[in-house]
Amino acid sequence: MSLPPRPPTLARVPEGTRDVLPPEWQWREHLRTRLSGVFAAWGYRGVEVPALEFAGEGHPQSARAFKLIDSGGEVLALRSEFTTAVGRLVRARFPDGPFPLRLQYGGRLWLRSLTSELGRLREFGQVGVELIGVATPQADAELLRLGLHALEAVGVSAVMEVGYPGFVDAVLEDAGLHGAAREALHDAVDRKSGADIGLLAAAHGLSTEVTRTLHALTDLYGGPEVLAQAGALARGERARAAVAHLEAVAPLAGISSGLLFDLGASRRYGYYTGLTFRAYTPGLNQPLLGGGRYDLGGLPGAGFAIGLERLTEATAAGLPPEPELVLALDPAGAEYARAQGLTAELAWTDQQPDLLAYCQRRGIRRWARGETLTEVGA
Repeated sequence: MSLPPRPPTLARVPEGTRDVLPPEWQWREHLRTRLSGVFAAWGYRGVEVPALEFAGEGHPQSARAFKLIDSGGEVLALRSEFTTAVGRLVRARFPDGPFPLRLQYGGRLWLRSLTSELGRLREFGQVGVELIGVATPQADAELLRLGLHALEAVGVSAVMEVGYPGFVDAVLEDAGLHGAAREALHDAVDRKSGADIGLLAAAHGLSTEVTRTLHALTDLYGGPEVLAQAGALARGERARAAVAHLEAVAPLAGISSGLLFDLGASRRYGYYTGLTFRAYTPGLNQPLLGGGRYDLGGLPGAGFAIGLERLTEATAAGLPPEPELVLALDPAGAEYARAQGLTAELAWTDQQPDLLAYCQRRGIRRWARGETLTEVGA
């Protein structure tokens, strides 16, 4: 059996990309504008960074970025995440601050490889903020509060999960684990895989006490009471400092409900230098918002990003009805209809059969002439 012919290339889009049609585009722009307004009200000023960057192996998304060579032989990459680009901008444009520096951004990102975490998209939109130049509990708490407040502003009730990948690393270090064993156990703990932890502990000859501690890491999930449990596992200075920092952040965040701690999370522990956080909403198994604390070339920074495609999906039920569309037969009719809060398209011809056929296909019930609205065809 032969396969059906593929559509012409001009009718297709590359895998991992998609067209956006008018209703979704309008709602997404509303969300973008609303979030930008919230960020601005908290003091975050907007910046824009190029979609093309110099490629480099030190970039956190280097292995997954689209790369190209320009006419001068330079290897370039399409922007694959914002934090690195904003960090470059800060070092170049704000070397002396003043700090703390609050910036917001928005735009498209591209990745060469597909990922389930991004809904199998290779092109997607994000908005986000960066709080740069300070590394205090107050700064981290501000980002947690702002993240939840921004989502609430667009009608999303979310739960914020806070982790500290360095805590897991510190506990593993205190247990005397290094190299491949430490790396493998990081992954097992992050996946909450008790079976793999047991197998790895046996393979590397870990003591019963250390194995029990590693299993305990996977259970460190819940409200602020989890921090006390984590403190009991903290033996060294790094681990104790991580718990103390979270204990300082929790009351400052001012979130009476919707704040959970996952002290067994160790995703990208080599990248994040402090806490991490993700916001989830019922009905979606992927986070709407993600962020954390990292190093921007010697400058402390923290921030978060919100995925616009995923946010659009989460808020689809709240999409308001579009204003009634009318067809204006003259410019005066268009102005009058728009003044009434309607959407007005201007007739492109005097041929009534063409106008009637168009109105039928578009679902237009009324047309406007001067200051009069009448049923189509009347």
